[in-house]
Amino acid sequence: MAPFRMTPVCRVRLLAAVVSGAVSLSACGAIKGMAINSVADTLAKGTGDTFTRDNDVELIRDASAFALKLYESLLESVPKNKDLLIATCGGFTQYAYAFIDTDAIVLGEAHHDEVVKLNERTLNMYVRARDYCLRAMDLRFPGIRADLAKDPVSALKRAKPSDVELLYWTAASWGSAISMGVDKPELVIDLPTVRALAERALALDPAWSNGAIYEMMISLDSLPEAIGGSPDRAREHFKRAVEIQKGRTPGPYVALALGVSVPTQNVEEFKKLLGAALEIDPKANPSSMLVTLITQRRARALLEQIDLLFVKQPRS
Repeated sequence: MAPFRMTPVCRVRLLAAVVSGAVSLSACGAIKGMAINSVADTLAKGTGDTFTRDNDVELIRDASAFALKLYESLLESVPKNKDLLIATCGGFTQYAYAFIDTDAIVLGEAHHDEVVKLNERTLNMYVRARDYCLRAMDLRFPGIRADLAKDPVSALKRAKPSDVELLYWTAASWGSAISMGVDKPELVIDLPTVRALAERALALDPAWSNGAIYEMMISLDSLPEAIGGSPDRAREHFKRAVEIQKGRTPGPYVALALGVSVPTQNVEEFKKLLGAALEIDPKANPSSMLVTLITQRRARALLEQIDLLFVKQPRS
C-alpha cells in the first residue's frame, strides 16, 4: 500500500524566519516555546503548492529531506503540537513513497541487493511516519490506541470531518508499512485498524484532497478477499477517483494496474491503465506536476518489468 497521492510535503516559506529566530529566542524559555509553536503551526498548516508544482524531482528530493529534519527539530521543542505531528507523518510517508520506494521499483530485480536495502529503508520510514501520526491521534483522542486494538470501528466514531487529514495520514503511513512488511505478523495484524481509519475518513469526506482517499481504497480493496479485499470494490473506487480528478492524475491508474491487473494476470488491462497514466500531461494540473512526474516514473518502470510481473502464456 502507498499514500497514492502527494499533498505538499513541507512548508518552508518561513525557513529563513526559523533560522534567524533561533538566534534570538535563547533568552526566555516561555517566549521561546510560544514562538516555536507559532512557527510550527504556520509550517504545519501552510497550503502552498511550492513543492508539488515543481518539475525538478531531484531538487524537491533534496529540499524535502532537509525540511523533514527541520520538522523533527521543532518537535523536540513542541512535542505536543498535533498539526506539526500530522505534517511530519505525512511528510515522511510521501518522501518514502515518492523517492525511496520509487527508486526500488525503477531498479527492479536486476539490482536485487540494492532493492532489498531500499525496501528496508522504505519500511523504516513508513513506521517512523506512523508513529508520528499515532502521537497526534493520542493528542486528539486520548486513550485511542487501546480502543483501536479492541474495536477500531467503534473507536473512530468520535472522529469528525475536521479529523480527516489525521485519519488519512495515519492510514496511509500504517498501511504502507504493512505493505512493505507483509512477512511481519506484528504489522499485518493491524490491517483491520488501517481499513477502519480509511473507511471512516471516506465516510466523513469522500472528496477530500481531490479524491486521495479513493486512491487509498483502491489498494486496500486490491488485497486478497480472505483479508477483506474486493477487486470489484477496487474498480468502483478507481471510477470515483478518476471522476473526482477528471482524469488528470495518474495515481488511480497505477494503483489499479498494480493492485488488480497484476494479481489477476490481466496484462492487457495493465498496459491500458499504465498507458493512460503516461498520456496525462503533467502541465494539465500544474499544482500537482511533481506528483504526476513521480507517478509516471513508476508507471514506466512497471511497464519495463512486465515480463517479470506476468507469467507468459504458453503458445498453442
